[in-house]
This record gives sequence, C-alpha cells and structure tokens, in this order.
Amino acid sequence: KGLLKGGLSRMGRGMGHRLAMLKNMVTSLIIHERIKTTVPKAKNLRVMADQMVTHAKTGTLHSRRLAHRTIADKGVLRKLFEVIGPRYNERPGGYTRILKLAQPRLGDKADMCLIEFVDRPGELRTPRPVGLEKELLEKIKIGNK
Repeated sequence: KGLLKGGLSRMGRGMGHRLAMLKNMVTSLIIHERIKTTVPKAKNLRVMADQMVTHAKTGTLHSRRLAHRTIADKGVLRKLFEVIGPRYNERPGGYTRILKLAQPRLGDKADMCLIEFVDRPGELRTPRPVGLEKELLEKIKIGNK
C-alpha cells in the first residue's frame, strides 16, 4: 500500500509535489554532496541521484539534456558533468550512501539520515571496494586462508 512501481514511496504527496521536491533535493545533493533528510525521502532520492550520475558518466549531449530535465541550474549541471561524473567513471553503480542518524526529528520523531556521495573528500565512512580492487582483496583473503 502506498508504493509506486519500483518500490518507491509516495511520501503522502501528489505526483507534481513529489517530483518537484525530489528535483530540488537532487540539486541540493549535487551542490553540497551531503544532505540531511528523512529516511523515506532519502530512499526515493537515491534512485534519482544515481540516474543523474549515470547521465554524467556518459557525458553526451543527449545525456546532458536528460539531466537538464531534472536539474534546472546550469552551474549545478556543470558540476555534475565536470566534477561528479568523472569521479565515478570506474564505479559500476551505487554512487550514494544513506547513513541513519540516532536522533529522530524533534517535531514528529521522524527517522533522520544523511545521504551523501561515496568516494568524495571528507566522507564519513570509507566506501566498499569495487571492480579490480574487490578482486584483488578476494585473492588476498583466499591466499591468507
């Protein structure tokens, strides 16, 4: 009940309000690279943010126009394609991390979390290895047994 296709939540909002909110949150996430929000919003935001990074990795004019549908600010779009996209060229997916906070929001006790990009300067937790790094670590673990 209350879920959209793909397991996303409606968050008690109409489609227009929900899309506008998520577009603004994606823009804020790209600007600050870490934002504090509620857990359901972060889970919905992760899908849209990962799509934007995938567009930025492609780097074509078509992908730039697709990303521009979501991100209206040209400065933020430039940061996405020139800074964030190249950062994740070797990463196959999973560009964001959700860290749940211990303290709920004061007004309504909603569960709060931080959503941030992985592999960025000043991150709270080191990312799990991917690709070649993961294969090398597995070989080392097998060799130590």
